[in-house]
Amino acid sequence: MALSNVQIDQILREYDDVRREERDALDQRREYVYANVAGYRELDHKAGMIAVSYAERLFSGEPGAKEKMDAEIAGVARDKKSLLRSAGLAEDYLEMKYRCPLCKDTGYIDNREKCRCLKEKELNILYSQSKIQTLLKKENFETLSYEFFEGDQLEAYKKTVAVSHAFVEQFDKKYQNLMFIGTVGCGKTFLTNCIAKELIDSFHSVIYFSAPHLFEVLADVTFNNKNSRSVADLNECDLLIIDDLGTELTNSFVGSSLFSLLNERHMREKSTLISTNLGMGDLADRYSHRTASRFISNYDICVMSGPDIRTLKKF
Repeated sequence: MALSNVQIDQILREYDDVRREERDALDQRREYVYANVAGYRELDHKAGMIAVSYAERLFSGEPGAKEKMDAEIAGVARDKKSLLRSAGLAEDYLEMKYRCPLCKDTGYIDNREKCRCLKEKELNILYSQSKIQTLLKKENFETLSYEFFEGDQLEAYKKTVAVSHAFVEQFDKKYQNLMFIGTVGCGKTFLTNCIAKELIDSFHSVIYFSAPHLFEVLADVTFNNKNSRSVADLNECDLLIIDDLGTELTNSFVGSSLFSLLNERHMREKSTLISTNLGMGDLADRYSHRTASRFISNYDICVMSGPDIRTLKKF
């Protein structure tokens, strides 16, 4: 899924509103001209009458009728522009104004190809939905650096970067999940953000949650009947990112909720990306061996290590 039907309908309603506003504005400009430019209303009426007068001749196939009609209408159009200029108005004053001239405020070019303005609207929603819009401007593959790595840590990080690129490139071709395991500050979250930006920019729906916030939302749904829409989004988005799994306060609810969420996404073949500081043994102890078994069987696992980059960047 890229956008839900509700979100698409919302965008299309915005286009409807824009066209309605511009039609109303055009009607107001026309009324102004009729009231203030002598002879313009009559020319408007004359153009319509020309078409009517030629209707029978066109229907009967009279030779040259269409060319004569077009010439007369073109003459009226020139006269109308002349009147507008004389009144100090632009020649296109009574033409429909489009905020996007490419698609004429419909969102589609030739009723089939998405216009760039529609794509921009979709991207804005996808970025807003991801909850990390500002962060992705700074953390993406273009800003990725190997500056703080060396030796075996550098090679391991390069391999994880390659896995991340492959994850993006193959995203539409096969169902896949990814887990980054590593020490604090070694670049796990940075790479999740790199992946998120690439997928959002290719019009996939991505939702990011830190682990503590995720389980707060799930608890609100379960115990307070709030945020019910969030569960649907968690189940249906193209990619769910759970960052820093293990930093939340873990209990039986967290363990069962995590398994249920991952299992539901697995059944739907919706990809999940998890980052954690915990090793596989710790994950099994904290969330159950059943959940850890899911990680082992259904996830590509990248083990990372390195310096705490966040700390190094401060000095």
